[in-house]
Amino acid sequence: MRAIGYRNSLPIDDPDSLVDVDLPKPEPRGRDLLVEVRAVSVNPVDTKVRKRAQPEPGAWKVLGWDAAGVVAAVGPEASLFKPGDEVFYAGELDRPGTNAEFHLVDERLVGRKPISLDWAQAAALPLTALTAWETLFDRLDVRKPVPGASPSILIVGGAGGVGSIAIQLVRRLTDLMVIATASRPETQEWVRSLGAHHVIDHRHSLAEGIKHIGDAPAFVFSTTNTDQHLAGIVELIAPQGRFALIDDPAAADINPFKRKSVSVHWEFMFTRSMFQTADMEVQHTILNEVSRLVDAGELRTTLAETLKPISAANLKKAHALIESGRAKGKIVLEGFGPA
Repeated sequence: MRAIGYRNSLPIDDPDSLVDVDLPKPEPRGRDLLVEVRAVSVNPVDTKVRKRAQPEPGAWKVLGWDAAGVVAAVGPEASLFKPGDEVFYAGELDRPGTNAEFHLVDERLVGRKPISLDWAQAAALPLTALTAWETLFDRLDVRKPVPGASPSILIVGGAGGVGSIAIQLVRRLTDLMVIATASRPETQEWVRSLGAHHVIDHRHSLAEGIKHIGDAPAFVFSTTNTDQHLAGIVELIAPQGRFALIDDPAAADINPFKRKSVSVHWEFMFTRSMFQTADMEVQHTILNEVSRLVDAGELRTTLAETLKPISAANLKKAHALIESGRAKGKIVLEGFGPA
């Protein structure tokens, strides 16, 4: 089968950073689904793993987690899907990735593809939707008020993939006021179009920006550059508020939160699959609910750009754009083209 991989962790402008390769077609076992991949999206985690994860000597490492496709075969213990079902999912960090014609994934991590979306639109959603959902409802518990705090949430990095979904989920499923950060005119308009009530330019003081809007927010969700904004978040968040982050700051001193009794929550979407947690099938449930909300017109895809076909050349373009920090919404690769 066709796939895209690498043998050495290299800068994206190196010719060998990502290469078109031919690999054996995998076979499903246990609760696996074998999915014929129709579209994949690219996330910051793809670029981070490419830079850090060195394959075994002589082996190819295939990246990619988000995917939409058709179930081609199922393992002997699978019961949630059957061949021919259209699905979408974000996969597992410690298995070969979705940048391949066929891909194995545990069915407990898979949802029904939204009927109203095409392959590219659907592939843009799973990883960011799961990350946003788990952060908002499992970690921050945003449906539980913070006494005395403004019923609002600040989303740092609102125009990114996760932020774009988080804004929509908060607006559709809660009564919280949404304050998002964005710095460029086009990204500010993007987050407003998704439902943000207010927009703050994160190049300036977040604390000052909040003062112009209202009282201290109960919740803060930082999706990017947390180390740059941490001092401001400590200042602006309400006492007994709840703070969540998903990025990898080089240093994050959370001691200043103690005075306000602010709880700090990490979210890592791959925790459930990596540790085979007892509630692993929750991701199947979340994705099915996301699919329902999309088909009901309550959520929209955050697809920003589609590249065709799925190839090393196009994947390099996507990685380069994400590494530039100027991506808006999600970048998707669709179709392998004729064999």
